[in-house]
Amino acid sequence: MEPGEKHSQQIRQVLLFFVFLGGSLVCSEPWRYSVAEELEIGSFIANVVKDSGLSVEDLVARGVRVIFDDYKPYLQLDQQSGNLLLNEQLDREALCHLTEPCILHFQVLLENPLQFFRAELWVKDINDHIPTFLDKHILLKISESTAPGTSFQMDSAQDLDVGKNGVQNYTLSPNPYFRLKVQDSDDGRKYPELLLDQSLDREKEPELKLKLTALDGGSPPRSGTTLVHILVLDINDNAPEFERPVYEVQVPENSPVDSLVVRVSATDLDAGIYGEVSYSFSHVSTDIRKTFEIHPISGEIHLKALLDFELIQSYTINIQATDGGSLSGKSAILVQVVDVNDNPPEILMTSLTSPIPENSSPEMVVAVFSLRDQDAGNNGRMVCSIQDDLPFLLRPTFKNFYTLVTNGALDRESQAEYNITITVSDLGTPRLKTQHNITVTVSDVNDNAPAFSQTTYTLRVRENNSPALHIGTVSATDRDAGANAQVTYSLLPPRDPHLPLASLVSINADNGQLFALRSLDYEALQAFEVRVGAADRGSPALSSQALVRVLVLDDNDNAPFVLYPLQNGSAPCTELVPRAAEAGYLVTKVVAVDGDSGQNAWLSFQLLKATEPGLFGVWAHNGEVRTARLLSERDAVRHRLLVLVKDNGEPPLSASVTLHVLLVDGFSQPYLPLPDVAAAEARADPLTVYLVIALASVSSLFLCSALAFVAVRLCRRSGAASGGGCAVPEGHFPGHLVDVSGAGTLSQSYQYEVCLTGGSGTSEFKFLKPAFPNLPPQECKMEESHTFKNSIEFI
Repeated sequence: MEPGEKHSQQIRQVLLFFVFLGGSLVCSEPWRYSVAEELEIGSFIANVVKDSGLSVEDLVARGVRVIFDDYKPYLQLDQQSGNLLLNEQLDREALCHLTEPCILHFQVLLENPLQFFRAELWVKDINDHIPTFLDKHILLKISESTAPGTSFQMDSAQDLDVGKNGVQNYTLSPNPYFRLKVQDSDDGRKYPELLLDQSLDREKEPELKLKLTALDGGSPPRSGTTLVHILVLDINDNAPEFERPVYEVQVPENSPVDSLVVRVSATDLDAGIYGEVSYSFSHVSTDIRKTFEIHPISGEIHLKALLDFELIQSYTINIQATDGGSLSGKSAILVQVVDVNDNPPEILMTSLTSPIPENSSPEMVVAVFSLRDQDAGNNGRMVCSIQDDLPFLLRPTFKNFYTLVTNGALDRESQAEYNITITVSDLGTPRLKTQHNITVTVSDVNDNAPAFSQTTYTLRVRENNSPALHIGTVSATDRDAGANAQVTYSLLPPRDPHLPLASLVSINADNGQLFALRSLDYEALQAFEVRVGAADRGSPALSSQALVRVLVLDDNDNAPFVLYPLQNGSAPCTELVPRAAEAGYLVTKVVAVDGDSGQNAWLSFQLLKATEPGLFGVWAHNGEVRTARLLSERDAVRHRLLVLVKDNGEPPLSASVTLHVLLVDGFSQPYLPLPDVAAAEARADPLTVYLVIALASVSSLFLCSALAFVAVRLCRRSGAASGGGCAVPEGHFPGHLVDVSGAGTLSQSYQYEVCLTGGSGTSEFKFLKPAFPNLPPQECKMEESHTFKNSIEFI
């Protein structure tokens, strides 16, 4: 079937109504407007504001729409004025064909809240078509024996206009034999008949050519002509007769082309050529000629084109049987088109709202759509549904309109998009189904705060780092989207107000990277805590925080420091060891500390150099200097020990300390532990024999002098403080580092004070004095004299 014919018949079909809502949504009386066909686009039709009683602002706010039953935009609504304007030129003949009146039904739809107004657009006909004869030449064979008054039916002229603009009259060119009579058919059409006024005489005039003119009722009238060619034949007194005056037949609409519709038969009692019957259509429409064809000999009527119940439900075909003498008999065929379920339901979306916010109110209208099935009966009844596991619901509204509304809470973080399949099936056999997929996206609302991957982060950075060193990264994620998920990091005020956080670390606001702003010192700061905040960019912004604990790792950047014996004095103190000491005798203890921690502060002690190797040893872990063997008379009196103190770092750092040890026979023996003198004695070893002889000769004298010297010193002790300064370095020596209780440097409860002067070659010495436990060491004092009084010079 041609698309234009299908459209014109569709306008006239019976629409199926599914009314599910009450009269509160639909205006009870339809609005009626009229417009002449072929009117220019943009022509004013009516004003919706005036008819609806609503203002233009209300119409715009409520989402006004104009929807025709065939969903074509014949009219458009001016949103500014509420005027209905013609959207396209209307052709009444294309829209309604011969149907009069030509009415286009439409609805004015208000979406929010939902309301319908029914309306009708009456399309008025204008005289824009001329009458047309289907045959430009009409041949009539008339027997000369035809009696005057006999009429000859002619095919009517076709005019697509209706009413007074259709064919209203016919005229015939002047002639002596025929006049014209206009008849009305059952369907209201006018068709011409030729009436014979006087008998024909073939011998005088064997043929006639007449001009037949059809006139319509327009102003001015239009006309069309055809040539009537009349052949005068011999006498024929019997006209063909059909078996039945009316043939009724039912044909399914899905019948193929060339299918047999019906076979008609007519008989003529005449003989010869006058009895030969031919079949033809009689004043039928163009649609019938395009759809059916009749065999002139057999009388079989076949389909010439496909039938469509949705366009045309029935046909009335006028046929005639003509014999050889041009006499004809008439009959009619009533063809009923039987509907089959050949049209699937149609889904037409009117509006769709997407995306929708996740905090949408319940029963929010998401989509408005309508259904249509062009079939009839159960074939046109429809059932609509969507999936069961969706938070949406279908609600019928007016006629065949449906709304898709929300039916539960939405959560974009759980599901950001819904694919909804609208399924419509009819109730025909077999059932036809149509599916329409729509996608509804859920827009984000800032309802999730950023969440850190950890509540507490522990970062480790080695001391002496370079400034701006990246020490770690914190990460927070936000389940929202867009700006609501963009996280900004910041440092929160520290809990300790004295912590200079602004000078210690900084954070990249975009990626959460933490940087050390300056070089850290483990010895000054071992650890500190930073609170980091993460805020999104939503409105209002949501935030969370995490704790970052920064641990400063120790680096081996501090060499060991020797606390005892001190090395910054002008002259070191000398340790005294009795010659009777056994192996393992504790000479002294080297005390050292390291500012680092861990294995960087593990100290080990090593004897690097000694005046007499093998005589003394240093314990590696506690720094105790002990005798390695028994002392002998052959051992030198003065010894110099170089002890190395080394930590366990990588690389290891070290410090060294020099110890001076003096071997004495008893604690009453004086000593002069001058380092350079010791070197001189080392060079004087060959004179030992001579010294022994000299000492033996003067031993008595020396003993007396020593006793006298002791007596003088005890008397003048009180005045010694005003004399020369002590050679021992000033400053407090920590008491906990010196053991004078008998388990430290010496086994006896004595403390030796050694006062040495350099450069003069003479030294002043003190004998032993008692030392009390846990008392700080006394300062050593000495008096210097430019004479040899109260001093002894060793040769």
